[in-house]
Amino acid sequence: MGYWHSRGLRGSQLEECINQSNKIYMDQGLAVVQKLPTSIKPVELDPARGTIKLAYFDEKSTVDYMGNVQGIPICFDAKETNEKRLPIANIHSHQMDFMSAFDRQDGLSFLIVWFKLFDEYYLLPYETLRTYWDAAQAGGRKSIPYAAFEARYKIGRSGNILVHYLEAINTYLNTKGE
Repeated sequence: MGYWHSRGLRGSQLEECINQSNKIYMDQGLAVVQKLPTSIKPVELDPARGTIKLAYFDEKSTVDYMGNVQGIPICFDAKETNEKRLPIANIHSHQMDFMSAFDRQDGLSFLIVWFKLFDEYYLLPYETLRTYWDAAQAGGRKSIPYAAFEARYKIGRSGNILVHYLEAINTYLNTKGE
């Protein structure tokens, strides 16, 4: 792995768990979901190690993951926090724009959030995210409190699936519109 002078590799532990879960989902024929690569431009290399020492992001990315779950198109971003809240600053306007466009096409957009403090994972539906995002843009609260994450969308582990988010998607789809 490269040595970075940026904060671009935040969330890599969460992403690794999701990647492992996605591989199992694919192997079991449950879903096809892939991590989208982020384009980078190397600036400084370490020839002795054959690694990138300094780089910058070439262009704005959309979300971390896209795929299909039994005929349902999904896109989501993985976020983690060490606090009892998810700062809105961790979510970028280009990500919101993409999730909004995806949602308008009847895709399912959401975040998977890892509260490291509690070692708990949650699915945060786009609609809930949008409410907090819009409020923050209008000068309101600049974070989403832990209490806003619904227990019914808590993501658990199932056997060797570390972040078994398909159950939370199913719950969300069954309760959407309540």
